Amino acid sequence: MSEVVLDQVRKVYAGNVEAVRGVSIDVPDGAFCVLVGPSGCGKSTLLRMIAGLETITGGTVSIGTKRVNELEPAERDIAMVFQNYALYPHMSVYDNMAYGLRNRGTPKDEIDARVREAARILEIGTFLDRKPRQLSGGQRQRVAMGRAIVRKPQVFLFDEPLSNLDAKLRIQMRVEIKKLQRDLGVTSVYVTHDQLEAMTLADVLVVMNKGLVEQAGKPLDLYEKPATTFVASFIGAPPMNLVAVERQGENGWSVPGITGGAGLPMPAGGAMLGIRPEHLHVATGSVPDGALALSFPVLAVEAVGAETFVHGPLGGTGAVVIARLPGKALLEPGTPVSVFAHHGDLHLFDRETGKRIAT
Repeated sequence: MSEVVLDQVRKVYAGNVEAVRGVSIDVPDGAFCVLVGPSGCGKSTLLRMIAGLETITGGTVSIGTKRVNELEPAERDIAMVFQNYALYPHMSVYDNMAYGLRNRGTPKDEIDARVREAARILEIGTFLDRKPRQLSGGQRQRVAMGRAIVRKPQVFLFDEPLSNLDAKLRIQMRVEIKKLQRDLGVTSVYVTHDQLEAMTLADVLVVMNKGLVEQAGKPLDLYEKPATTFVASFIGAPPMNLVAVERQGENGWSVPGITGGAGLPMPAGGAMLGIRPEHLHVATGSVPDGALALSFPVLAVEAVGAETFVHGPLGGTGAVVIARLPGKALLEPGTPVSVFAHHGDLHLFDRETGKRIAT
């Protein structure tokens, strides 16, 4: 078993700066766990504590059945892939991949077999005699991954490994990393600030904010039922529309530009209404019964090919709503538009705590 278990892990730096504030995560054996969040949320610090590169202020980190808090990185049976590749420039690709095994006294024949097998898997067999400077960014990252693979560790740790690559190559490498992890079946913990990368890679997705876990679970569960307004606005591109609303009588909302909303729960101080841009539909005729309708003037139109993003200010709320419409939406700035969302696609959050309200 090579599950990774974090139990109330904390990291406090000098001056009582809490980078990680009691995080508990259980990564099952063979699972791909992604830590995602904005810069400074503690995700990289957490990864470095799993690796043994940062001391743990409190709590427990276990790999398999072993508590590893006091173990050196080399004793934890992990392999790490960094953002900047961390290759030795004077060594060939072969020697970069073989270096760690040689230091451990692995027999020469076994080193050769492991390096060539990893090179075959990563399709870099023709580059083994080259130096890193002779490779592209994507090829260098494959070498860094190959160096991790030959170790045959219990756990892979990835620290934003695709950040230095261009957009097209990131998509390609993202697919390859996921396939590779599934083929090898090695438990993996991956850090990124890119929510699309996180959604597509993760078996277990952990959204972090200010040193805490906001929500953890399957990616689609977080997308469909975000636990807080932070998760709602962080997961999804474009992010979820959030508008402060209050109940008006029994059948509506006291917000200019919104009609409908009967039957939804409303706490005594109002709530935050959440609607994903793709759940807004243009009203070409009458709005379906029970749907929530929104009207606003078009502020901007972004045509991106297969879909169009339409932005508009909603009444006097100060909120700018984004509708994600399929195909080419023939709308011009200043044009009034009416859209609607079905009740099943609406989300409500407590205005004070930001926590989800059951609907």
